[in-house]
Amino acid sequence: MSNINDLTTQAPRSPRVRIGGYVILARAIDKGRSTLNSANGEYHFDCPLDNFLFGFKGVKGEDVKKLLADGASDEAVAEWLDANGTPKTAEEVKAWGDQTEAFNPYTVPDKKEWFVEECTKVGIDPANSTLFDMLEADDKASF
Repeated sequence: MSNINDLTTQAPRSPRVRIGGYVILARAIDKGRSTLNSANGEYHFDCPLDNFLFGFKGVKGEDVKKLLADGASDEAVAEWLDANGTPKTAEEVKAWGDQTEAFNPYTVPDKKEWFVEECTKVGIDPANSTLFDMLEADDKASF
């Protein structure tokens, strides 16, 4: 289980870290636990990034937050995801994770301007960076 409960002093885990095969889950768990401890800083649980995962699985952030409030381990949350929401095979989870990890908002017209701005703030090339690259660079810049 992660000990990251205070995001005012450190960044959450990378969205690339997979728990039970799920990208984004480790980061969402860190943000959820820190939110429960009123120590989430600039980070937000149940944000659009978290909802990539929650939407893929057809679950609600509030349900995941309840699991975390009840003390669920990282692995227990992943097992809960496997058992709830829209059924997904391990292959579907991996394919979705690989696709999500490779996503570059620069290629999406209504996201391009925002992504260029965010990448410029952290000094990376938006045309050759993924969303996860930007998030990791932003985390490094913040701490």
